[in-house]
Amino acid sequence: MDITRIINDAAFAGKIILENGAEIYRVEDTIVRICNAYGIKKVDTFVTTNIIIVCASDEYDRTITIVRRIKQRTINLEKISQVNDVSRHIKDKGHTLEYVENKLDRINNIRPYSNKITLFFSGLVAGFFTLVFGGNLRDFLVSFIIGILIRLTYLTLNLVQTNEFLINTLSGALTALIALSSVYFHIGVHSDKIIVGSIMLLVPGIAITNAIRDTIAGDIISGSSRAIEAILIASAIALGTGIILKLWFIILGGV
Repeated sequence: MDITRIINDAAFAGKIILENGAEIYRVEDTIVRICNAYGIKKVDTFVTTNIIIVCASDEYDRTITIVRRIKQRTINLEKISQVNDVSRHIKDKGHTLEYVENKLDRINNIRPYSNKITLFFSGLVAGFFTLVFGGNLRDFLVSFIIGILIRLTYLTLNLVQTNEFLINTLSGALTALIALSSVYFHIGVHSDKIIVGSIMLLVPGIAITNAIRDTIAGDIISGSSRAIEAILIASAIALGTGIILKLWFIILGGV
């Protein structure tokens, strides 16, 4: 039994799903499942939002510890689903280490949707949220444009490695400015519904959900850090939107 190879594969699986939005308890469970499936019974893991530590012992009580640093995070539920499927069927399907390694490599290299697709559907999401909140067709069209611009802003600023706080602040400001301008020039009708619908793209829904689930699962450190992250994102959105609203009402007296 190659314990080093096994825990490296397990840590790699955990790294993939942690980078793509998985909860802490899911990451730890995946690592333990893979190790147990290949005969490693003594395994401990410690996972936070940006680090994975795996410690395992073989039948001779030789202990090996590895550390994996998480430097980037995104959301890709497809990768999480596929890694889950692999880790939960190793034993009953008789997957070899070679198969698991090749499968994890393929999952890790799954290409995201193209920028054109994400831009288009970001616009649709913003537009339909505006309709949900009571906007009309004209508001939908304005939010559609705002959604595209928000995503374009995110992609552009990511190229120069801008931090998330600034990205969300600028996106919130851009949303408010376009919404208020569209109503001022009689393109949109309800600036409030356009703003609320459009900033739904920025709301940290997964971060909030994972913070709650991690806290309930007993991972207080990770739950607290995710909650703080969600609060900072929400604060950035409010800051950007609030500044533009305040300046608009000061300069033009509202719409």
